[in-house]
Amino acid sequence: MFRKCRRWRAWCGAVGRFTAFRFTVDPSPSQVVVLARHAGASRFAFNQCLALVKEALDEKRRGGSVVPWSGFDLINAFNSWKTSAAAGRRFVVDAAGSAEVVVTGLSWRAQVCQQVCEEAAVDLGRALTAWADSRGGKRPGRRVGFPTFKRKSRSRPSFRIRCKTSKAGRVSIRVGDPTAGPRSVCLPRIGVLRVREDTRRLRRMIRTDRAHIRYATVSCRAGRWTITVTVEAAGLHPARQHPPRPNSDSSGGWVGVDRGLAALVVAADTSGRQVLRVDDAPRPLRAALPRLRRLSRQVSRKQRGSRNRAEAVARLGRAHHRVANIRRHFLHKVANRLVKTHDRLALEDLHTAGLLRNRRLAAAISDAGWADLARIIDSAAEFVTRRRDRSGWRVAG
Repeated sequence: MFRKCRRWRAWCGAVGRFTAFRFTVDPSPSQVVVLARHAGASRFAFNQCLALVKEALDEKRRGGSVVPWSGFDLINAFNSWKTSAAAGRRFVVDAAGSAEVVVTGLSWRAQVCQQVCEEAAVDLGRALTAWADSRGGKRPGRRVGFPTFKRKSRSRPSFRIRCKTSKAGRVSIRVGDPTAGPRSVCLPRIGVLRVREDTRRLRRMIRTDRAHIRYATVSCRAGRWTITVTVEAAGLHPARQHPPRPNSDSSGGWVGVDRGLAALVVAADTSGRQVLRVDDAPRPLRAALPRLRRLSRQVSRKQRGSRNRAEAVARLGRAHHRVANIRRHFLHKVANRLVKTHDRLALEDLHTAGLLRNRRLAAAISDAGWADLARIIDSAAEFVTRRRDRSGWRVAG
């Protein structure tokens, strides 16, 4: 086993690709409070950094100072603000009756991991850069708007923590710690989080130096907490890769993938021979439509702003989340089957957003997930080039 790992590391060389492992967290009631506190701290730091940017922009219009724009500048600005009198202060009265103002800063900053606030500032820096590039014509696609404040009632609770390595070689994010069990993830300032899925594959990659943890993202959707561990991993083993083709072979091995409603996927090679046909799509939206209608009626019958309405909205959100999970799981199975058996794929270039304007087919197209299937195939195949030919097919290889 040791010689096999050594050969693997010698072949892999530098670690280069990023991949993620998502686990469902099974937190205790006290851990739910801690996770919600960190998510609130991330949202607060994002909003406060955005407020500092807007204040600096107003001062700049009047001939003021420089505006913090990058993630590094925003981190420095927030760290300076959180210890200032604007973040928190109190009045102290001594026995003689004289009052004194004591600067405390954020009183709760020691209760959360400070990386949460720093990563929120980095996210704001990326949003500002995206807005500036989109406004200047440097960013393709739909125009990006200026960042807005996050609301607790609408934004998804989420935060991110980086993985740091101490001088003794101990990492801050550990998966399957021996003291906590194999199905666990340990985060700084939060502790051990129990997960439902098996972490064996990730632990084996870390143990053999084929992956290094970069950061972990904890989020809550439909009342369920999940943790996504992003790692920088080595390339796939040659046995799991398609054999390389010579440069002269530019027309061989192509497989065209057609997406439809009666059959979700029909794939054929250049000779017209059908290599894959998927007719058993689950169509989760159609199956769950009676339940979704019933839950929607329950929401509409509740008084706005009441606790009963909030609980009804949560039940409806969980039902929609289940539908999305069933569809995504099936699309991943289809995409993996295509990618693992064929090295050159050509997807029909469909304007899905335009097709959704057809009121007779919009529900069926949305339930099929055409756009998600193309995105998953692109991500799984790690396409190097993308172009469009005259026939209207998006070719990748």
